[in-house]
Amino acid sequence: MRQTRAVEFGTGLFVLMGMAALFFLTTQATGGDGFSSNDVFEVQARFENVGSLKPRAPVAMAGVTIGRVTDIVFDPVELNAVVSFVIDSQYDQIPDDSSAAILTSGLLGSQYIGMEAGGSEIYLEEGSEIFLPQSAIILENLIGKFLMKSSSDSK
Repeated sequence: MRQTRAVEFGTGLFVLMGMAALFFLTTQATGGDGFSSNDVFEVQARFENVGSLKPRAPVAMAGVTIGRVTDIVFDPVELNAVVSFVIDSQYDQIPDDSSAAILTSGLLGSQYIGMEAGGSEIYLEEGSEIFLPQSAIILENLIGKFLMKSSSDSK
């Protein structure tokens, strides 16, 4: 009887430690790269599909986090998503013809906005809009297109 209690206690402790480890991993793996700045300017971009992009997602340029997504809303007139994000004001010399794309970190990772510099002499400022957006690539759509193409090739 005493050995059964020890096994039950050990199993319960093991499960509890596993749940604590999962909680720790989820808090450390979601949106943890430290972007925080009080001196920012807001920029917008319109995308046909934002995928699973969420507020607080990073905005990166050349692999460096330069901002954060603040808001994602649907525009009922133009039927697209308007993504608002802030950029740290120390990066105030980003050309206004730069492009923004919704990218995925890793194969199943979270999505973020990746920017590529343009060549304009005019820079982004408060209220600017990115005119070269690239929507998110949806993995399910790619798989569906591949399966449809392979089934039509076999006929």
